[in-house]
Amino acid sequence: MSLSEETLALQRAAHDLMYLGMDGSPVYSDDLSRRNGEVYRLTTALYHSVAKGSTVEEQANVCLALLMGYNASFIDHGEKQEHIQEILNRCWDILEALPASLLKLRLLTACYGEVYDEPLADVARAIIASWDAASLTTEQREAIDEFQNVVDNPYPWEEMKE
Repeated sequence: MSLSEETLALQRAAHDLMYLGMDGSPVYSDDLSRRNGEVYRLTTALYHSVAKGSTVEEQANVCLALLMGYNASFIDHGEKQEHIQEILNRCWDILEALPASLLKLRLLTACYGEVYDEPLADVARAIIASWDAASLTTEQREAIDEFQNVVDNPYPWEEMKE
């Protein structure tokens, strides 16, 4: 399996796991467990792969897939936060070099969802504002919705104080 196939497989599996049951269909524990294990396996394999991408786009896709995988999977053998931090450290250089695009918006969204740093959201908003709203692709609409969801629902695992 090529690097691009590996990153795409992880991105799809992580997306499917994150949105499991959102269509109103029932979620069965055996299916949830199997999908979670698969996402964790794919994430771990990609993280430990020596291939990190030769172009900035390939590197961005690897980082995006890894962040999505770690975000979707609830398995953690004590290494998850350290790995996420290492990926984020790689993302800062990649984001600087990556041109404004759908990929950059998706990577900004994933990074923002980890650190909630407002300048990241500002760059994402600028990318969205540069697009013609009348001719958005399905992928652009989904990316905008996902970004807005992360912005509107920060800190999803934090207990709210009354």
